Amino acid sequence: MSIKNIEKEKMLTLKDEVSYQEGQVVSKTLAQNKAVTLTLFAFEKGEEISAHESGGDALAIVLDGVGKFTIEEKSYILNTGESIVMPAKIPHSVYGEERFKMQIRVRLRR
Repeated sequence: MSIKNIEKEKMLTLKDEVSYQEGQVVSKTLAQNKAVTLTLFAFEKGEEISAHESGGDALAIVLDGVGKFTIEEKSYILNTGESIVMPAKIPHSVYGEERFKMQIRVRLRR
């Protein structure tokens, strides 16, 4: 897997690699191939990614703020430093309870 869109051999803070933008969800892909995707997101308060399914389990790590993750019909409020796995082929959505940033890793193939 090749990492892109961030400098190599440089210490960094992931939450600083994606910026908030008024009224938007911003994403920055760090790696993507047939096996895995690694993406950073910044959500403004009240913005969301509507219900969808992924081809593999998705590990979400909240880097900043507060987000709401809904998996099927159950909702979870996560704060900075907390994580959740959204299972493959199960509908899930993500909502900015407050401004928040997250990293998502989806494993698509084994």
